[in-house]
Amino acid sequence: DGVGVTSSASQSGGVALTPAQHGYLDALAAAGIQPASELRALSIGSYVCQAHAAGHNDRAVRDYVAPMVRSDLADAHASTPQFPTVIQADAAITEYVRAATDKLC
Repeated sequence: DGVGVTSSASQSGGVALTPAQHGYLDALAAAGIQPASELRALSIGSYVCQAHAAGHNDRAVRDYVAPMVRSDLADAHASTPQFPTVIQADAAITEYVRAATDKLC
């Protein structure tokens, strides 16, 4: 399923990523999404895959991960006083779900 993180460390000292995880993070970056951390982005992607595996419809998957994405956006922009708009958050939720569905699940 590509969701698990391998236990060996990469040369940079971080967590080694699977090709699916790299593809997911690359898809987020290509969509202009800058997560607060790769680990949080991978966690959100994992939740998307779990919700799909549990048979939830697209709306339920979005509703399930929306609070996590909003929190990630707020943390990623913590150095700036403005919070993401509803439109920005909705676009980010769409991109997280799309990238996870296409690359991780």
